[in-house]
Amino acid sequence: MKIIAITACPTGIAHTYMAAECLERAGTSLGHQVKVETQGAMGVENRLTEKDIETADALILAADIPVTGRERFAAVPRVLEVPVQQAIRNPAEIFSRLQ
Repeated sequence: MKIIAITACPTGIAHTYMAAECLERAGTSLGHQVKVETQGAMGVENRLTEKDIETADALILAADIPVTGRERFAAVPRVLEVPVQQAIRNPAEIFSRLQ
C-alpha cells in the first residue's frame, strides 16, 4: 500500500520528527511505501507532491495541532487521524487500522 503521512506537534521540534521516523520505519518494515511530510518549527519539510497525494491509498495525520493545507487531501480514499504520541509509541498498530 502507498501511504502518505503528516506529523505535527505544538512545538514542532522533537516529537514531529520522532513520529515521522517511527511511521516511516514501521510502514517500510510492513511492506508499505511511506512518505511523511513534517510540519514543525522549521516549517513544512519533505512536502508531499501532487503525485504523492493522487497515488496514495491512505493518509495518516499524526498531529496534535491543525494541519496546514489539509484541503490537498480531499481525494485520498482513507484518512486516519491519531495523536503524535501514538505514532511514536505504536506505529504498527496504526498501519493495522488501515487494512
